[in-house]
Amino acid sequence: MSLSYLTFKNLGIALLILFRTLFAIFWLAAGINKVESEWMTSNILEVVFLQRLTELPPDSFAVLYLSNFAIPLHQLIGWIVTLGELYSAVGLLVGLTTRCSAAVSLFIIFNFAIGGYYDASLLPFFILIFLFLWFPTGQWFGLDRYLTKKYPNQIIFK
Repeated sequence: MSLSYLTFKNLGIALLILFRTLFAIFWLAAGINKVESEWMTSNILEVVFLQRLTELPPDSFAVLYLSNFAIPLHQLIGWIVTLGELYSAVGLLVGLTTRCSAAVSLFIIFNFAIGGYYDASLLPFFILIFLFLWFPTGQWFGLDRYLTKKYPNQIIFK
């Protein structure tokens, strides 16, 4: 292998680890905000969903999703989103169950999108999440590397 290939590869790894860290900090801030805003114990999410209904075309899938799923289950969704963001933040930050953390991130972002919050700003999030799912960033820099050695048959750390 040439020096330029190794340099390019190492630069790519470093950038992906940097993006993983920044994404984790984003999730951590979002999760902490939701805890402080009492998303798990109040009706704030229901209010957010009801407001969103007024901004969407009445015949859209997002209105159907919000009306028949998200609004009736707003309390459960508040718990799932808040805990999911915090789990993803910690997992991505320290490289622990990194791909599972990315999968939870994908689930949350996907539900934002089908809930009517889709726009071009979500595209970078989707791209990053797919990169975190594809590449073993927790093996490059994180606890997954050490846990795979200790528990080689556990797919959760790979």
